[in-house]
Amino acid sequence: MIGEYGYMEEGKLGKPYDLRLLRRLTRYAYPYRKVILLALALTMLITLMDLSLPYLSKVAIDRYILATWYRVTLGSLEQSAKEEIRNTLGHALEQSEDGLYVFISHEELKKLDPVLVHTLKSTGILSGKGYYRVPPSPEDSPFKEEREASSLQDGSRMVLFEKVNAMKPNEILKVRAKDMEGLALIGLVLLVFLIISFGLSYGEAYVLELIGQKIMQDIRLDLFEKMQSQALSFFDRHPVGRLVTRVTNDVENLNEMFKSVTITVFKDLFILTGILAVLLYLNWKLALVCFALLPFIFGLTLLFSSLARQAFRELRAKVAKLNAFLQERITGMRIVQLFATEEFQRKTFARINHENYVAGMKQIRIFAVFMPVMDLFMSFAVALLIWHGGGKVIGEQLSLGSLVAFLSYIQMFFRPIRDIAEKYNIMQSAMASTERIVEFLDHQEEIPEPEHPEKPERVQGHLWFEQVTFGYRKEVPVLKDVSFEVRPGEMVAIVGATGAGKTTVVNLIERFYDPLQGRVLLDGVDLRQWPKKDLQRHIGLVMQDVFIFSGSLAGNILLGDDQLGSEALERAITQANARSFIQKLPKGMEQDIGEEGSNLSAGERQLLSFARALAHDPKVLILDEATSSVDPETERLIQEAILNMTRKRTTLVIAHRLSTIRRADRILVMHQGKIREQGTHEELMALKGVYYKLNRFRES
Repeated sequence: MIGEYGYMEEGKLGKPYDLRLLRRLTRYAYPYRKVILLALALTMLITLMDLSLPYLSKVAIDRYILATWYRVTLGSLEQSAKEEIRNTLGHALEQSEDGLYVFISHEELKKLDPVLVHTLKSTGILSGKGYYRVPPSPEDSPFKEEREASSLQDGSRMVLFEKVNAMKPNEILKVRAKDMEGLALIGLVLLVFLIISFGLSYGEAYVLELIGQKIMQDIRLDLFEKMQSQALSFFDRHPVGRLVTRVTNDVENLNEMFKSVTITVFKDLFILTGILAVLLYLNWKLALVCFALLPFIFGLTLLFSSLARQAFRELRAKVAKLNAFLQERITGMRIVQLFATEEFQRKTFARINHENYVAGMKQIRIFAVFMPVMDLFMSFAVALLIWHGGGKVIGEQLSLGSLVAFLSYIQMFFRPIRDIAEKYNIMQSAMASTERIVEFLDHQEEIPEPEHPEKPERVQGHLWFEQVTFGYRKEVPVLKDVSFEVRPGEMVAIVGATGAGKTTVVNLIERFYDPLQGRVLLDGVDLRQWPKKDLQRHIGLVMQDVFIFSGSLAGNILLGDDQLGSEALERAITQANARSFIQKLPKGMEQDIGEEGSNLSAGERQLLSFARALAHDPKVLILDEATSSVDPETERLIQEAILNMTRKRTTLVIAHRLSTIRRADRILVMHQGKIREQGTHEELMALKGVYYKLNRFRES
């Protein structure tokens, strides 16, 4: 989406675009699908471990800590009650040796109909007191002569629990040695589960980080390739800081989403689903009471998500604006200090910074309201469980272990919801970043490659403008029906006042832009039909504003072109007359010249740019004000190089200095986007037209 001033608008995408975002992210994740499946498998195993811990606590409480049994007198039972008990509990019943009683553990008792349990208790058929099952013991057992004890068929005895609790602590431990062994076993299982969970969590974290870094690496490469393929008109409208934000901040936000959200959201969903299933298994009636809160929880989550999304879009837009402002001011710090505009820049930055602060506080307020409300719901759920579930424990309709497990699961249930909310925080930031990344990747503003490329068998450097009209904006033409020819080996100068269209001619020859009307030809082939790499290899450009990359001198000349060897490098510096200043450097060609060539003079940077253009041995050489910022001695070196090269190259010179113009074979005079005059220096001076006035103005 392109805004009013040519910039891509921030955060204005709707639901159809959301699907495109998901499809694009899926495309990046697809090559790593096996690793993602591994992470998902690890997540499921960790979830199973987490869900098992409260259930093991329930087993420990009900089976070993509160190992209570209740006696049922068979002779007093009606046949229907007997059948219901046997059908419901089956093998869980323990019958006494004399066949008069059956014993039901308090765990199994909860499976019977509460009405039946109440009836059995009120009639005395079901004992009100609990019994403890004492395993078979030697003849000197303290319960050998206990009259209220009942022997079971396996030799163990059911003894009133109050008798066991009345014993001395060491005797209780001796009698309940089997329960202690069971608790020790559960403790050992818990320890093993925790160790396994630790190992799985380490593997999950490593795999998630690996996936995130791999995907981010691919996205950054795609973004950088996309930037390099854009036409220069794209960079005219987009601040560098905003583009840097795309490759750095926005991609890092995506990384956070992949490693903190994508897989772990599945984990949270697994936990929520597992908890719901376990709660229904433990006690479906109590579970339904807890589920009454779910509509309010999900409604609150949806409200939070809608508010948070817009807040994060606004925040990411402000961050991009802040980065763009900083990049521009830091790059132009020399101008800021030269014109003493520090206070104005400080106030402007303060305003943008405050906008970023306001956007950040907006999303924090939304998040700050959501989390306490979720805590309130969790506290309410716990209170409801203690009240309702505690009553069921007192009424023998729910075991204490089940209530403890319920409380643990409910607290665990709210933890994923809180996590999802926090991850939604990350996800919204990532989705806002993804919108801009995908929007940028989908943006098409490239100089297209020809469908059927053509190029001459032998490049000679014959340039021809054929009725070319062009404007950076279609409604404002810069060149108007321009036609001229530069023959191979000819040196042609273009002169004119500022804004006449000289640099635009260069931009069209380099194919930074395409004409709106007419054609630009090189050796009879329209530049739009040339393969771009071949075209750029045959045209060398030296600009007035020289950009130097950080690195060595040799690296700045060759620019990573593996096809150029040491011979091309030596030839380029010789033809550019740059050897004299290079030899003065401590490390010569390997000298590190810093960012933007800060330790080189303007003239030395110009010579280096000249050598860079000559390294490919171009057939067409363009000098765009290449000598306007150098000293006379450096200009003399360049002029000597130019004289040597024009014998075998087509040279187009845009210059103000008469020393460069006089040596040209022909001079084109541009005025208001048209070629008004052409000829040699003497011929044009004799005309006393536009060229004559330009020279008189320079001399004055």
